[in-house]
Amino acid sequence: MLISMNWIQDFVDLDGLDLEALIRRFTLSTAEVEEIIYKGKDVCGVVTARIEHVEKHPDSKKLHLLRVNTGESVVDCVCGAPNVAAGQTVVVATVGTTLYDGDKEFKIKKSKIRGVESFGMICAEDEIGVGTNHDGIIVISDDIRPGTPAAEYYGLTSDYV
Repeated sequence: MLISMNWIQDFVDLDGLDLEALIRRFTLSTAEVEEIIYKGKDVCGVVTARIEHVEKHPDSKKLHLLRVNTGESVVDCVCGAPNVAAGQTVVVATVGTTLYDGDKEFKIKKSKIRGVESFGMICAEDEIGVGTNHDGIIVISDDIRPGTPAAEYYGLTSDYV
């Protein structure tokens, strides 16, 4: 059985409590907790962005160099997705964002990819937990403002389940 802590808060005031500690105490007094699922953590630091410019990477047949407007700044990103094009509105994990792959986590850092600096990662559905597709990057509606948090766009709320 999955139980949302947001749902429990509809009935009990949990303000000021350490929710993780409370969940672990459930095992001692109520029912065994096998796993804590953190809803929304996969998209923390992930925002919508507009691709302003695309060109081929000089040292790769598959990679592209992008100029991406994140709403706060325009950054360079290296991307290997086959469906990338200028003018698209996409989802980008900005520098400092932590992404999760099952139990593994990795932090998005400024990096050099084949000699070119990249300041973020344009995301596929499976990379941010909003689907299972990994055939290419997520392309969303052009009427979404760059910099909109992905959690807001997808209607995700943070929750412990």
